[in-house]
Amino acid sequence: MKHKQTAKVPTSRLSRFSSLGGLASRLAGNVLVEGAKRLSKGQKPSLNELVMTPNNITHMADKLAELRGAAMKVGQMLSMDSGELLPKELSDILSRLRSDAKAMPHKQLVTLLKTNWGNDWLDPFAHFELNPFAAASIGQVHLATLASGEKLAVKLQYPGIRNSIDSDIDNVAAILKLSKLIPSNVQFDQLLAEARKQLHVEADYQNELSMLQRFQSLIASDEINADEFIVPTTYPVLCNQNILVMEFIDGQSIDSINTLEQVTRNNIATRLLKLFFKELFAFKLMQTDPNFANYQYQAESDKLVLLDFGATRAIPTALSDQYKQLMAASMINDRKTMENAAQNIGFFQDAITKEQKSLVLDVFYLACEPLRFEGDYDFSDDTLAKRIKQAGMAMSMDRNEWHSPPADAIFIHRKLAGLYLLASKIGAKVNVKQLFETQLQASPFTMDT
Repeated sequence: MKHKQTAKVPTSRLSRFSSLGGLASRLAGNVLVEGAKRLSKGQKPSLNELVMTPNNITHMADKLAELRGAAMKVGQMLSMDSGELLPKELSDILSRLRSDAKAMPHKQLVTLLKTNWGNDWLDPFAHFELNPFAAASIGQVHLATLASGEKLAVKLQYPGIRNSIDSDIDNVAAILKLSKLIPSNVQFDQLLAEARKQLHVEADYQNELSMLQRFQSLIASDEINADEFIVPTTYPVLCNQNILVMEFIDGQSIDSINTLEQVTRNNIATRLLKLFFKELFAFKLMQTDPNFANYQYQAESDKLVLLDFGATRAIPTALSDQYKQLMAASMINDRKTMENAAQNIGFFQDAITKEQKSLVLDVFYLACEPLRFEGDYDFSDDTLAKRIKQAGMAMSMDRNEWHSPPADAIFIHRKLAGLYLLASKIGAKVNVKQLFETQLQASPFTMDT
């Protein structure tokens, strides 16, 4: 097993604030040095040019990765949600924060295990691997084997993360605003507010345990899903707010299946999009994090493994019904019904102009293009994602009469966009229209249409 780089997680508010303060000082010092160099050459660089040097950006990304928690999550969200609205250099560096963080040193790890499980924490295990096989923004995952021989994945939350969420986000916001790294047209405050709420939910492993168990029950109760997906079994007696223990299930990463046959790739994307419609219209419960690492594929069993339920959200029935309206109307370009559904979802406020409303509906119409296509939609042609992003950027340039939709809607859209991106990455072809119409028949409208 490949060893990850280690770095102690700062646990107190003071140590985390000092670390971020050191980042600010380092950035300011580098700006002064770089500015002097360029002035000596007769150049007149802007503040943004001085801040946006590769050295500064790399240092900032490394510091966020060292802090983990909310600090790292902000970097992830800026990279994933803002896309081309951010300078390319910043997006490229911050994208490293999506999937990998430094692990805790063994001494800090053992102290954490003793704090949660007592001095005899090792007694239930035949083996506990101290080197994690995964490390992310708020925790790392270890392989362990019970005395009975069962293999487990043990998810440990970094110490001090839960209590540092609010202060971390405030401190990172101050640094990014002062450094002028965020363009004025990015809804930075909204991203931070969303990160704050989401982190508090994801930092509660008891909540994730409950969501994982609910999802496992839903999958098991569906005859088709039970043959297509695997959700890990949990071990509640070993779980608490800081530790989540589940069955270890091996598989290959979902974004590494490009070498498999076309029919297999098509089938994988079809299953995931079918599951999305079930989550939205039947389960009324959605795992909203589209990170590729949350899916694995088992070639021997031809099953998809579903992982990480920290970002799972209940979908209100009224919202589910409005999305049925919106998607069905988008299939036939019924703009009036689309507008009514979008209004009921909460996308518009009274002051919005007709032009701005039209732009929003254009984005919806584009996003539903696969639902209108007769036959298998070819996601390997990635122009759809680019067109949606361009339409979104056009809309984002004028925020005077535009407000953010409800959080549930934001997460639903992020999940669908992530699935489109995955289908594009593996070059899949999917009959999305058939999937949607089949689900509509299974989950008919429950409101007047």
